[in-house]
Order: sequence, then C-alpha cells, then structure tokens
Amino acid sequence: MEKSIVKDQLNRPLRDLRISVIDRCNFRCTYCMPAEKFGPDFAFLPKSELLTYEEIELLAKIFVGLGVEKIRLTGGEPLLRKDLPILVKKLAELDGLKDLALTTNGVLLPRLANDLKEAGLQRVNVSLDSLNDELFGKINGRNVAVQEVLNGIKAAKEAGLFIKINMVVKKGLNESEIVPMAKFCKENELQLRFIEYMDVGSTNGWKMDDVITKKEIYEILKAHYLLDPVDPDYYGEVAKRYRYEGTNVDVGFIPSVSESFCSSCTRSRLSANGQIFTCLFNGDGHDMKAFMRSGASEDEIRNKIIDIWSGRKDRYSDERTEETARNRKKIEMSYIGG
Repeated sequence: MEKSIVKDQLNRPLRDLRISVIDRCNFRCTYCMPAEKFGPDFAFLPKSELLTYEEIELLAKIFVGLGVEKIRLTGGEPLLRKDLPILVKKLAELDGLKDLALTTNGVLLPRLANDLKEAGLQRVNVSLDSLNDELFGKINGRNVAVQEVLNGIKAAKEAGLFIKINMVVKKGLNESEIVPMAKFCKENELQLRFIEYMDVGSTNGWKMDDVITKKEIYEILKAHYLLDPVDPDYYGEVAKRYRYEGTNVDVGFIPSVSESFCSSCTRSRLSANGQIFTCLFNGDGHDMKAFMRSGASEDEIRNKIIDIWSGRKDRYSDERTEETARNRKKIEMSYIGG
C-alpha cells in the first residue's frame, strides 16, 4: 500500500499509533489508577461508548495509510476487552503495518498468549514494578502476587512473543528494586525499560521530587554492570538503550521528564472512548467516535485525521514545570494508555 506521509507543525511524521481498547483494569497502580480515586463506585465507560472493533480497524487502516508503521494496543488493561484476538487479527492483516504490540500487566497472558500470537501479535510490554511480593502488592493496589505476572511472562515466551518489561520507578517507593529487576531481566534475557515517573493525568499526585531520573538509574546500574550504548533502531525511538557487555540483552530508559524527546515524537493516541490525542500530556482530544457515527465517509475521516496531525505542535516535556504539571488539563492514563 502506498502511504501518504503527513507531518505536523514541527515537521514530525506520523509513525506510531497507540490504541486504548478499554478503560478498565484489574490493577489499581498508585501512579496510574489509584484505588482511592478509582473505587468500587467509579463509573467506567459503558460498552456503547467504546469503539467497536470494526471502527478501530477502519481508523487503524487510515492511520497506516498516512504513515503509521507501529501500533500498540493499551488500556486500562487491554486483555480485559472481550475477544481481543479478533481485533489483533484484523490489525495484523493491515497492509503496510510493520509492528503490532500490546502493553499489559501480564496476569491474563496464560489464558490468551497463544491466541494472541496466532492472531498476529508480535510482542508484549509487560508492566512489572517490583519483584518483592509485599511491595508489588502495594503498588498494584490489589495485592496481586509477582508470580502471577511471572506466569504471564512465561506464557508469552512459550507462545513465541517478544517480551519487554516496563518498570516505572518512583522515589521513595521502589528504587530498591532497580538492581534486582535488572539482574532478573538479564538472567532471563528479557529487555527491560526503566520509565521515569510521569505526570500523566491528574490523579496520581505527581511531584518532581518523586522522579528518579534516567541518569540516576544509569549510575546505580553502572556500579553493577558494564553497559555499552546502543544506537537507535529508528527515528523517534523513545528508549535510550544500552547493552550488557558480552550479551545480546538490552536495558533501556524512558526519560520523558529529565530528557525530553518531543522533537522526534511520532506518536498519536486513540483513547478508549474514541478520541484522538496528539500528546500523552494534552487533555484536548478530537472526538472521532461521534464523527464516525454521524455517517462520515472514509475520505472525510481521513481528512479529519490529516487536519488533526498537521495542526499538531505539542512539546509538553520541553516546557514542563511544576506549575504546568499541576495546572495543565490532561487525560487520565486509563483512557489513553501509555
């Protein structure tokens, strides 16, 4: 399929699409969906407010035609969406899509990993913020044991899915787990990504003082391992990657607070309720669901997406201050994924 490459106001091409398929989650992680905010009475989206798989497929097809090469499915917890392998199969068959991935807490992978792989999923990013049961139970807000996630990682590996481990590091919470996590991933040949604690949404009480920077994590690791820098695989790659000397195992950092990568950001996001967001930190979405359901043609939908991206000028991480972090309107992580 011939692609029509669209660029934004800062000449950044559209290359990546994150699709949140559901706003619900079986965890209540303190940095994403804290239990005190997302309690038993919290009103999640009804099924009618979620995009159908056919609507997602159409939007994804149009995005791929405009330059998108990578799609990642997110949530909430995407594996809670019923019959997800059906959607994966639809997306995997899109002509021109090079990479199809999914971010998950891993608990449901033992049941679904094989079906997802057979449907065409290529890789999973599994969130795991500690290997200590007590601490992990505190972080996930549900007292879920580490072993449940490890079972999911094992199932994904046996299914033939490529695996990355995502660890959000927050000062005063889990910095003691940096070296144990690195050791575990190195020994099990798992790609690890340390993620700086970000001010996503407005419910996690983010403060700059809670951030452990990429540089600080790197210095901790350097005391234990020899690390060789790795060149980026593609334009807009977010992770700053290193390789443990003498191995083929990478460790990477997502430094979205301490080292902005706005200048090469190529990601658009589609929320669980059908809105396009041009930045993880921009709370002003563009309602595609209502537009599609009003009877818009495929060409009209395509032109609207072109208008949205070509008007994009977001560079929030370049401009972040304590004040903007507190006062800027943002979308919650549970609607937009990572």
